[in-house]
Amino acid sequence: MRSILAFLIFAVTISGAYAAEDMANSGTKRQWLGKARLWSNDEIGDRRDRWRTGSYSLSYIRGTGWNGRLPGSFGDLVEYRIRGEVIAPASLYAALDPADRRLVGVLQVGAFTHMRVNQTDVSLGLDLVFTGPQSRMAEFQSAIHQSLGFIATPILGSQLGNAVYPTLNAEASRQYRLSTDGARRVVFRPFLEGQLGVETYIRAGGDFTFGNLGEGDFQVRDVTTGQRNVALKGNRTRGVSFILGGDVAYVQSSQYLPAALGPAAQKLRYRLRTGIYAEDERKSLFYGVTWLGREFQGQSSGQILGSVTLRLKF
Repeated sequence: MRSILAFLIFAVTISGAYAAEDMANSGTKRQWLGKARLWSNDEIGDRRDRWRTGSYSLSYIRGTGWNGRLPGSFGDLVEYRIRGEVIAPASLYAALDPADRRLVGVLQVGAFTHMRVNQTDVSLGLDLVFTGPQSRMAEFQSAIHQSLGFIATPILGSQLGNAVYPTLNAEASRQYRLSTDGARRVVFRPFLEGQLGVETYIRAGGDFTFGNLGEGDFQVRDVTTGQRNVALKGNRTRGVSFILGGDVAYVQSSQYLPAALGPAAQKLRYRLRTGIYAEDERKSLFYGVTWLGREFQGQSSGQILGSVTLRLKF
């Protein structure tokens, strides 16, 4: 009941912000501009159902238009996000190891404003993060496995309990072009991110792009991998681009790793990622690989996730 109430409060708040945006911009029609989606799974990475085993994110972008750069005002360009994730122990079928992390289903809904302050790109937003059986994410994963001929996940009853975590997130980034005019485009985008809520941390890192990806595009960052995904395309030359990035986070706390129910969170968390983005005027394909370092004390190793998104225009 509390989860439903929290969701309703969130929906009313977002609706109010939505209406306020439209009133403030009554002279300019606001519209849905585009969307971004990304599926990440260890089955297309190191092929092992464990830890950050799978997620899917979907973002819808709303604003008055897109001219190749972020607006300068709060609320002019808004990302409405929904994502689901399953975080698992090392085995979905063996008896739970007390030294391993617990199974948890995650459903996350939120809204983020994106803007440019001087030369810095800023995002600021609020998520509601639903965990436990109420999210239905672990049950959904179990049903998918059964459809593929596996048995139902026997540890569903041991997943973390129902809870709702309001979560604030902010990121600041800036782009620097490293290549000379006429040479293949190379840019570097360092960023600083802070979060307070379901996981509380501060993170710093950066991403290199080799190619035209990102030139006039609007991209959103994936929560689990840090991969940046195209939501709105600029008017640029299409082709093949390569991505290379990484970051480190100092983790103050994680509700996914309650110390009373298992191992504590690692204080330092590392990610390394790479990817290829190929496109023409009617279709595009992104495939990325992300190495996630250890997230909890006693974790035997890091893991590798694959991420993919495909766009087709008919």
